Amino acid sequence: MFLLNNRPVHAKYPANGYGAQGMVGAIMVSTLILIAGTAQAGTATGRGIFVSLIEKKPVLSSRQAMDDVVALARQARITVVFLQVYRANQAWFPSRVGDAAPYARALEAVGEDPVALFIRKAHAAGIEVHAWVNLLSLSTNTQAPLLKKYGCRILTRNVVAKKKLEDYKIDGQYFLEPGDPRVRKELEAMTGELLLRYPQLDGIQFDYIRYPDAKPAYGYTCANLERFRKVVRVMSFREATPAWQNWKRAQVTGLLRQLVARARAIHPDIHISTTGCMSYFRAYHEAFQDWPSWVNDGLVEFVSVMSYPDNVPDFIEQMAEVREHVVDFTKVNMCVGAYKFIKTPAIFGEQFSVCEQSGARACLVFYYGNLKDNPALAESLTLPHQSAERPRSRD
Repeated sequence: MFLLNNRPVHAKYPANGYGAQGMVGAIMVSTLILIAGTAQAGTATGRGIFVSLIEKKPVLSSRQAMDDVVALARQARITVVFLQVYRANQAWFPSRVGDAAPYARALEAVGEDPVALFIRKAHAAGIEVHAWVNLLSLSTNTQAPLLKKYGCRILTRNVVAKKKLEDYKIDGQYFLEPGDPRVRKELEAMTGELLLRYPQLDGIQFDYIRYPDAKPAYGYTCANLERFRKVVRVMSFREATPAWQNWKRAQVTGLLRQLVARARAIHPDIHISTTGCMSYFRAYHEAFQDWPSWVNDGLVEFVSVMSYPDNVPDFIEQMAEVREHVVDFTKVNMCVGAYKFIKTPAIFGEQFSVCEQSGARACLVFYYGNLKDNPALAESLTLPHQSAERPRSRD
């Protein structure tokens, strides 16, 4: 065995863990950890956690559930909670843009505004709350208010003929078209509703701000095509035409700029961030999401990279890929997919520990519900953090 993060680690790993067995695999992991570090390696990073609202017992519908989140966060030294408050055009706050029925149910359950109550509880424990909003995905919500208001015309699409709503489904969900001015106007209004209602929020994180990347050939709505031909003055093009690809990338970034401007106008000092998908090729060329430029150019304060490999070497490799595309790695949060490790909590602990020694801005757990599914995942977060660069004393 050898020492990893000052803990003895046996050379043999489960096949579904590190993906390597024997001393050769162990040495490879140790070497990769050293390679992943920079001058900032070993520095303390922040810790965060995503709290989803589609759990069996939604957190905002129970005072006890809120207390449980705060208690776990304090025990695990988590300083930021990314609280989901908007998804699939449903809102857990008063909204005219989204369906506010979830808010009404939570309000009745706890007796007061649930988001305001959670923020108050978290702040009392010294924990920041960032609103986590899912923008362009409607999931499977066929009753979404935006669909009822505008119909299928606001859903992004490919060139295949559509006869019914089901035909617009992409990768099991419906996606709004980022190049549609109506979509932008509605999401900007939703952002305003949220931030005006809760000025005490510490941050807002925009998620699902991209095109779908399953068989990436979308954006062919009437509104988007009309604007493309008018602005770019290209009448004939193919999916691979650079002008068309650049246009779609610009639509995603343009939506973000509009939302950031609205947020800054209401709350100039709020932390604004986005999620970013991996790999970089997938993000840039398939989802048309240029998240490195967003953080490099200062459009957002930081990006949370959704990197969910089920082993340590691949995680380290993805961190190295992120470093290649950002100027300042301290503006990157690396997300660790706890859902991948329900049955292998030890691997989760190692991956999270490697993240904490990377020099990233913070390491985020995705997501809270998984820690309830297997308490061993939460326990690994409460262990004292120790740097791998300092050998353990033999005294």
